[in-house]
Amino acid sequence: MTADTTGVNATTKGADAIDEAIAKGIDFDGTPIPTAKLELYTKVMALEANRQRSGVSNTMRSRIIRIGAKHIPQAELDQLLIEAGFAPLKEKDIAFFYGGK
Repeated sequence: MTADTTGVNATTKGADAIDEAIAKGIDFDGTPIPTAKLELYTKVMALEANRQRSGVSNTMRSRIIRIGAKHIPQAELDQLLIEAGFAPLKEKDIAFFYGGK
């Protein structure tokens, strides 16, 4: 088995897979990401990089909800948040992440 150096068929799993593909400018299927999309992404990410943060726990909770809602049922995620010492799901979290399900 040989290592793939083109980025095609590289792993598409894990949080870093997207960042690695963006850095290479190549989508998972091997096609180039259009320059306009890369430029807009870079611009928005630079704005985000300069934003003052509210705290690590708040960011952790937000990420847990944003990602957890894709994989964990609402009641279970709510219970897991409470057990871990985070605030439970708020109505706006439920409406945004679970409202259409």
